[in-house]
Amino acid sequence: MVFSTGMTGYQETLTDPSYHRQVVVMTAPHVGNTGVNDEDPESGRIWVSGYVVRDPARKPSNWRSQRSLDEELVAQGVVGISGVDTRALTRHLRERGAMRVGIFSGDALADGAALLARVQEAPEMVGADLSADVATKEAYVVPAIGTKKFTVAAVDLGIKGMTPHRMAERGIEVHVLPATATLEEVYAVNPDGVFFSNGPGDPSTADHPVALMQGVLERSTPLFGICFGNQILGRALGFGTYKLKYGHRGINQPVQDRTTGKVEVTAHNHGFAVDAPLDKVSDTEFGRAEVSHVCLNDQVVEGLQLLDRPAFSVQYHPEAAAGPHDAAYLFDRFASLMEGQRA
Repeated sequence: MVFSTGMTGYQETLTDPSYHRQVVVMTAPHVGNTGVNDEDPESGRIWVSGYVVRDPARKPSNWRSQRSLDEELVAQGVVGISGVDTRALTRHLRERGAMRVGIFSGDALADGAALLARVQEAPEMVGADLSADVATKEAYVVPAIGTKKFTVAAVDLGIKGMTPHRMAERGIEVHVLPATATLEEVYAVNPDGVFFSNGPGDPSTADHPVALMQGVLERSTPLFGICFGNQILGRALGFGTYKLKYGHRGINQPVQDRTTGKVEVTAHNHGFAVDAPLDKVSDTEFGRAEVSHVCLNDQVVEGLQLLDRPAFSVQYHPEAAAGPHDAAYLFDRFASLMEGQRA
């Protein structure tokens, strides 16, 4: 069970593949006010295992609404619970950390000891290899909007729908590939750049994506990673990863770009982080690397960049679905790297 601090964007939260196998608690007291529509999902289904709110909307009110949140949860077989003091529950999670949980009702109810035993038998997130559960099984193409400028191979580790759309807006044709894609399959699309997406699970288990990224780095192809992709870059460079006590989830996290000193308000969904030094440039197999972004709440690494090769990543979500658009420039930066390689 984890908590999310966003006051809006619940539909994007529910359909974010990075929430696979997690019960999400919303700190905002009123959820469901704008209903559900068919335009805002970030994937083809709801991925959360359960949803906890305080006061669900009795009747949605929005011109885009097509059905209620409750109707959507029922239709997709996702359990939800309301009437919970979610802010008190959030304080508990902050003090004790994210934890395994169960929501029981009806025929599933039993005595407390039996229910607790079922929860304790559930697998932990540490050691969970989940990318294959959520990634596409077949490659597909998101065409460029307008004139095509670049081709990108995007490795789907749990990609959100808005991410390739943001690249398409910049004239990038995006070939979305399964998490199991080989280096040969990546370069078969003749990419100008390679992208590694967000996704669920423990990055310490992601040996194939790490090896794949190292192959891309060896070729010095422009590379961009977000969220899980940032953790994969960290591992590819030789850094470790670790589980955060309660993670970062929401659309209002302050992050500082250490190059410019500017602070961005960003969207987050991660329970793991990269263990890289903040106070120095590190020597890696692929040249010098440094921490480019840091969370101002807790000094967690929020971005990495190589100084000798065209590769960078961020831990947060610049596609802004939902969330602020402060970090949209990162897609332009990726395009600039690809343009630079052509020069």
